[in-house]
Amino acid sequence: QVQLVESGGGLVQPGGSLRLSCAASGFVFEINGMYWVRQAPGKEIEWISSINSDGRAFYADSVKGRFTISRDNDKSMLYLQMNRLKSEDTARYYCARDRYGVHAGKGTLVTVSS
Repeated sequence: QVQLVESGGGLVQPGGSLRLSCAASGFVFEINGMYWVRQAPGKEIEWISSINSDGRAFYADSVKGRFTISRDNDKSMLYLQMNRLKSEDTARYYCARDRYGVHAGKGTLVTVSS
C-alpha cells in the first residue's frame, strides 16, 4: 500500500524557515520522480517543486531561489527546505507522486504570519 506522510509544518514568521519531510513507502521510491504541491485556502493545488530519480530539481517561479527540494533514496524520504518564507506561502503542503497532487499524502500545514 502506497503511503506518503508529510511532517514539519507549523507557524513561522515572515522571513523564517521550515523544513518539510515526507516518508514514502509501498512503492519503489528511488525510481520515481517526486513532487511537492500546495493548496492555499480557497485556491487550487499548485505545483511548486519536483525532483527526478537522478536528482534533477525543478521549481515554480514563485519559490525559485527560496525553496530547495531533496531526496534520500536510502531512507525513502523527500524533503523541502523553505527559506525566506512569505505570507503567500501559507498553505497545506503535500508530498505527491504527480504534479497535480492526485496521489499525495494528507499534507502538512504551513502558516506564515507575524
